[in-house]
Amino acid sequence: MSDQTSNSGKSFVSVLILCIVLGWLGVHRFYVGKIGTGIIMLLTLGGLGIWTLIDIIVIATQNFKDSDGMTIKA
Repeated sequence: MSDQTSNSGKSFVSVLILCIVLGWLGVHRFYVGKIGTGIIMLLTLGGLGIWTLIDIIVIATQNFKDSDGMTIKA
């Protein structure tokens, strides 16, 4: 069941690398258009790392969505 219309145009590798390297600043969320949660991550330093760790897992399992609700897949 691969529905190509629901896949985001954002790069899976870019989002994953941004999250691993700069996740505590929320840079990956700014990249996918989630400005509000990006600002919250920036102010809380990625939820003291917990939120960043959860995002890494969600991105790696290809369940992370951009601001339009489209899945970011490899």
